Amino acid sequence: MARRFSRSFTQQEPLSEAAIEAAVAVLRHGRLHRYNLTEGEAGEVALLEEAFAAFTGARFALAVASGGYALATALRALQVAPGEPVLTNAFTLAPVPGAIASLGARPVLVEVTPDLVIDLGHLEARIAGTGARVLLLSHMRGHICDMDRLMAICDGAGVAVIEDCAHTMGAAWNGVASGRHGAMACYSTQTYKHLNSGEGGLLISDDPELMARAILLSGSYMMYPRHRAAPGPEHFEGLWAEMPNVSGRMDALRAAILRPQLAELPDRVARWAELYRALEAGLRGCPGIALIERPAAERFVGSSFQFCLPGWPPERIADFLGRTAARGVELKWFGAEQPQGFTSRYVHWGYAAPEPLPQTDRVLAGLIDLRLPLTFSPADCHEIAAILVEEIAADRA
Repeated sequence: MARRFSRSFTQQEPLSEAAIEAAVAVLRHGRLHRYNLTEGEAGEVALLEEAFAAFTGARFALAVASGGYALATALRALQVAPGEPVLTNAFTLAPVPGAIASLGARPVLVEVTPDLVIDLGHLEARIAGTGARVLLLSHMRGHICDMDRLMAICDGAGVAVIEDCAHTMGAAWNGVASGRHGAMACYSTQTYKHLNSGEGGLLISDDPELMARAILLSGSYMMYPRHRAAPGPEHFEGLWAEMPNVSGRMDALRAAILRPQLAELPDRVARWAELYRALEAGLRGCPGIALIERPAAERFVGSSFQFCLPGWPPERIADFLGRTAARGVELKWFGAEQPQGFTSRYVHWGYAAPEPLPQTDRVLAGLIDLRLPLTFSPADCHEIAAILVEEIAADRA
């Protein structure tokens, strides 16, 4: 009987004792709302924001209810208007164009390259053709484009960049931390991301006016002086009456369990790299598989793995996924006709009124994706690779 992989692709590590103790302390005092503080108390949320700003090197940070809320808040802070075109990758997850559409703005999708990053030539053409002034750049599945060239294009055209770093917390391009290139950057702390609070998000910027707008949008009321990683009060005075309250604050319980995890993140990044390279080594040279080569300038977080089945017809890919699933290996396919679970592609987003993108269609047609949770070991990754290689060999037999 063929071997079967028995580990879960969706089971996360348990929280550390430090995170559990921090959560219990908040539950004991009961002050879960970020602004419900005692005299002289900073509060868990403000302390998390201060720690995250220091971790990323940003001047300002804001903790919010989700990564998707962070994206929409960044767009609102940049005063994106209904009907306005906003550029974004065609290869991303639905919350990215969803954040644009939630403002009544118009997502303008940009082609993806075979390396799974935004096509910079097509980006230039889209800027020229639409006059868009904002790019919501998704570092989808942790793949980072040439950020030096991208910023040169956008700066030259007067396009503000919001970085979606949901998959690149702890990553870098040419030594610059992911999220530190654009005007604002957004992160997720949803369970399947790099820090786990169930749901949650973080937003950073060096621009005091943008961050003042974001803090007011998040529902600070007149409590903004209680923030520690925030612009001075003078930056709020001309804005507080203009900005709507779109409440999306993070609570103290989630912040409490995130702060210890932030200190653990560099170790997690190193462990993910070990898992990623183990799976990559097991698949390298397998006929029928095309690996995604990572550029030397990219320090990536290998929490997921992608490979391509170039030229495979849909029915062959579907059969392959069925056989691997029967052996316990859960693969996601971005070329599937219908969305499944969290996985969808641009043609499924009817609200975005997508135009055909032939290059992206070719790339996604054979794109396979799988998670690498830290509950796995390098030996597990070798076993997964062996199963995949065996099933591809059986398909070719």
